[in-house]
Amino acid sequence: MASTAVKPDLDLIWSEVDDQRRRTVAMLEALTDDQWDHPSLCDGWTVRHVAAHLTGQRMHLADAVRFMAAHPSLLWAGSLNRMIDRSARLQAALPTGEIIDLIRAGIGSRRHNSFIAPAGSLSDTLVHAQDIAIPLGLDLEMRATAAGIAVDHIWATRHGWTGSVFRQLPLDGYRLVATDVDWAAGSGPRITGPASALLLLVTGRRIALERLEGDGAAQLKMQTQPA
Repeated sequence: MASTAVKPDLDLIWSEVDDQRRRTVAMLEALTDDQWDHPSLCDGWTVRHVAAHLTGQRMHLADAVRFMAAHPSLLWAGSLNRMIDRSARLQAALPTGEIIDLIRAGIGSRRHNSFIAPAGSLSDTLVHAQDIAIPLGLDLEMRATAAGIAVDHIWATRHGWTGSVFRQLPLDGYRLVATDVDWAAGSGPRITGPASALLLLVTGRRIALERLEGDGAAQLKMQTQPA
């Protein structure tokens, strides 16, 4: 079943991107050195790696070519995920202040990575901010409007090439229903909760099930229980 969301305009999307980047910068500026080295929700990445990854959201094709020319090992990464991992590790070597400044520089910009929709940039910004905040026990607000736009985008593209960067939870056969915005998708046992939690779920963050309810949520918890 298709989603029920109303498609947003670009001005709204970029306004939400800017809002989340401001929150992310403020969060990062307050972190201690130990917190920067803390594991994130992304396997194998610390908070620093995730923040470093967020510095690369505005690369047009020419920018990407120049970056890979400067770091030729990326050409032999072997997969999109390995290329993303290596580039994040390269950027993580930058001083902390420079990483923060590069993220801040994106506020007000409408540049986005080639072949990635603006809603994809919003999704990346929202989810990775939580990849940092949640393991640190920080309550970083994710606006419901932004989360609704992002979850609709990820749901619609989850079986495409951009969806391959996320861990895929077995969500086909479930009905996802947001309780704070007008969004629902799929069919089957219901998984209900805030759009922010549903966004984390559709991007493979199983921890989101702690904030979700319904017969489907209980069933998915059992289905995805770690061995």
